[in-house]
Amino acid sequence: MTSFAAELGHRAAVVHSSRLVLGVEGGRLTLADTDGRPVTAPAVAYARLSTPRLSTDREVTLLRHLAALGTQLINPAEAVLAAVNKFWQLQRLAAAGIPVPDTRTHTDAPLEHVLDAGVPQPCVVKAVRGHRGRRVFLAADDKALRAVAGSLDDRHPYLLQRYVAHSHGRDLRVIVVDRRAVAAAVRTAADDRLVSNLAQGGTHTVCTGRYPDAEALAVEAADAIGLGVAGVDLLFEADGSFTVCEVNCNPTWRPDMVGVAEAVAAACRERLDSVG
Repeated sequence: MTSFAAELGHRAAVVHSSRLVLGVEGGRLTLADTDGRPVTAPAVAYARLSTPRLSTDREVTLLRHLAALGTQLINPAEAVLAAVNKFWQLQRLAAAGIPVPDTRTHTDAPLEHVLDAGVPQPCVVKAVRGHRGRRVFLAADDKALRAVAGSLDDRHPYLLQRYVAHSHGRDLRVIVVDRRAVAAAVRTAADDRLVSNLAQGGTHTVCTGRYPDAEALAVEAADAIGLGVAGVDLLFEADGSFTVCEVNCNPTWRPDMVGVAEAVAAACRERLDSVG
């Protein structure tokens, strides 16, 4: 919040969604606090959302309500929806010509039937709504995957992706703000694990500017999803190129990734200035 105060002064405030009440009165949309006092919709909003619990009935409804009231959203509702579903991401990224891993997924088909159709081997398995590196594992082949398929939580579809062996246990996280890569870090997993997410015990090394091609690709990926602020995770290919693993709408960053908070605050200020 310090960066926002420095950039925006009294024009910035933190508002918790638990304090807001949405409404329609006399055919007009309304916004109030839980004490019943009217709340003026902000001119600009950057929403920090709890990705694991994000719901179309709750957080996305709030984003849509704010947009209908005239709020400029740094991350629009449709972009957030695309980002939290890992296959929706791939649909947009592939359509934009951005390199992503070969992937299979399913809707109503049982996972065993998807395996019958053929999947990459080895295969990285991810829940379509996973978060912070959870519910991600490597299956050596379809036989190994069949052995555990019945134990997987079938409330969520899964992605079955090509395993990028050269990137095992490491990826490149790039923070993008308004079509600019403002920070980057190589994340490395602990104990030779597959997942390098810091929440799973990984470490990171800031390397902003070291991989300019990857940073440019991250900007393209964030733009394809429609996010003003994004954390883009890229995999290292053996030939020196990069593949987009996923795009996050609610990225976190460490203090040593300098300039990120300032860039987000500047993005808000530029939008505020544009509306007077």
